[in-house]
Amino acid sequence: MTELEKLPELTSVSPSEHDNVSELKQHSAGEHVPEQERTHVHTGSLLGAADIRAIAADAGISPTKKFGQNFVIDPGTVRKIVRTAGVTAHSHVVEVGPGLGSLTLGLLETGASVTAIEIDTPVAKRLPHTVQQYMPSVANHLRVVEMDALKATPDNTGITTDCPLTLVANLPYNVATPIILTMLERFTNIDSFVVMVQKEVADRLSAQPGNKVYGVPSVKLAWYGVAQPAGTIGRNVFWPAPHVDSALVEFHRHATPLAEDSLRDTVFELIDRAFSQRRKTLRAVLRKTLPDEVFEKAAIDSSRRGETLTIEEFIALAKAYVSID
Repeated sequence: MTELEKLPELTSVSPSEHDNVSELKQHSAGEHVPEQERTHVHTGSLLGAADIRAIAADAGISPTKKFGQNFVIDPGTVRKIVRTAGVTAHSHVVEVGPGLGSLTLGLLETGASVTAIEIDTPVAKRLPHTVQQYMPSVANHLRVVEMDALKATPDNTGITTDCPLTLVANLPYNVATPIILTMLERFTNIDSFVVMVQKEVADRLSAQPGNKVYGVPSVKLAWYGVAQPAGTIGRNVFWPAPHVDSALVEFHRHATPLAEDSLRDTVFELIDRAFSQRRKTLRAVLRKTLPDEVFEKAAIDSSRRGETLTIEEFIALAKAYVSID
């Protein structure tokens, strides 16, 4: 028996293993960790390039394009992300796509409780063993859920809704925006996030009206809160190294919602339509949806383009539309 095989089995669950949802909820992030055990930083080893390659080789794991896997190999970058996210020993964190555990260990190092959602089965199964090997003192702070994050809900993940959550993740560019918007919609107690994404995606998420990259992701994210750039990340901190630079985006949810939740679908539909032909005026692109009186009631010039409107103005249009519908 190898040393790896001797490691104790840690908390790793998939929805298929838990038909009883209430049972799964009993193991929500942090609920199994006594408060007195979460009051200080836990020292341990973060993963460097040699560690990542050794773990991958030992587990027979290779980075795949299918899941957009580029594993972080720089402890300094990991600590920067954790610091930017403001994670402490009292934090409840959701990590999407933990990979081989670089960022996971950085989060656990603070003493935080972490629920990691991982779609790749071999990676999900290996992660608890990695934490046990490199940071055993906080192994019981981790829970791994094997699942596509786009299908995650509080019910099927058992993630607590009783306290604020922080989302921290290294996300593939092709699914970054859908994952962020889906998580914010379904987990209403996600108060903040810090994500590492392709720089182009980061620019779009944090763009303001009038910026040439301001678009659908920018406005829809603004419905939930305020996003801002939080630094660029070079290519050499990943294995394998991507062909583009990455960047951090920091987000904080609005303390008070900008509008009632029932209006969101209407607002998002108007956003989609307005940017479907972004060079056209609102009158031209929305003529089949909004009559002139809607623009008049919302006090918005229909000769403007969608790329100039704030989320508040899209909300005003939606409210005016609903009031005359």
